[in-house]
Amino acid sequence: MHGEYKVPGGKLVVVDLDVEQGRIANFRLAGDFFLEPDDALLDINRAVEGLPQDSDAATIASAVRSALPEGAQLLGFSPEAVGIAVRRSLARASSWTDYDWQLLHPGPMPPRLHLALDQVLTEEVGAGRRGPTLRVWEWNEPAVVIGSFQSLKNEVDLDNAKKYGVDVVRRISGGGAMFMEAGGIITWSLYVPGDLVQGLTFADSYAFLDEWAITALKSLGIDASYQPLNDITSPQGKIGGAAQKRLGNGAVLHHVTMSYDMDRDRMVEVLRIGREKMSDKGTTSANKRVDPLKAQTGLSREEIIERMLGTFRTLYGLTPGEITPEELARAEALVEEKFATDAWLQRVP
Repeated sequence: MHGEYKVPGGKLVVVDLDVEQGRIANFRLAGDFFLEPDDALLDINRAVEGLPQDSDAATIASAVRSALPEGAQLLGFSPEAVGIAVRRSLARASSWTDYDWQLLHPGPMPPRLHLALDQVLTEEVGAGRRGPTLRVWEWNEPAVVIGSFQSLKNEVDLDNAKKYGVDVVRRISGGGAMFMEAGGIITWSLYVPGDLVQGLTFADSYAFLDEWAITALKSLGIDASYQPLNDITSPQGKIGGAAQKRLGNGAVLHHVTMSYDMDRDRMVEVLRIGREKMSDKGTTSANKRVDPLKAQTGLSREEIIERMLGTFRTLYGLTPGEITPEELARAEALVEEKFATDAWLQRVP
């Protein structure tokens, strides 16, 4: 069995192993990490050898840590990373480059249609009718997109939303509210098979699926990093956040929104951002929470998107594709049946 795990912000950890009579055998660790002293590699191999095949990542990490000689230096990886790589091998997880990734980047669509497409395209990947896909959003009308479990009245000032012509919609994933203005944010969705995140905890999968985006931002000169559970940040402030939804057919929806150049004061008027949440973010006023990409790069939104797509293409491959007529028709029907209804919007009043 073979498993790989790219440590967020770190190095690649690769493991090969067999399973004999319910235990790990012939274990070998490799990767582009740094390790001192050299023979600590053998200590790690011996620590994992013979562990029960159902050992979880934490148990494997503990065994590795206990076996390391005093003063050992692990650079670019950790005992936890070894544990994750082992679990991914045992779960027969796939890797990014096992797939032919397709890019969808159509013209502007209403926010509700974007949300319906997220559900439809994730279902299509899970059913095997569509390969793993990256979709970039475009829209030309303002909206607030709230998380699946958020309270409508607690999150949105509906009077101000109406006053400024801001539509309010609810998505199928959890997480916090998104304030969307035309040209003001960069949003994309990943539709991936469950095999890609096998062996990862729900929390670890966020960093795993965002790693390429961090790489792209760094190439733009931004000191970007991942902040658990679901934020992308820099020393100048938060850049964006991610949300996920896992369907019963095994497919995963992972979407990210990053701020480019939004009207922060308008955002604060429309969103009810509580003091407790703001203090948790380490800020004193809501309109300082999100640091736009425009200020950090000086580039146009289109240039940033192109750099990000180029990074993804270089790392994993990316072929232009199209939303099929059948997928679009299903999404349009889903708008009427679900996303445009008061029952869905007010599912948590």
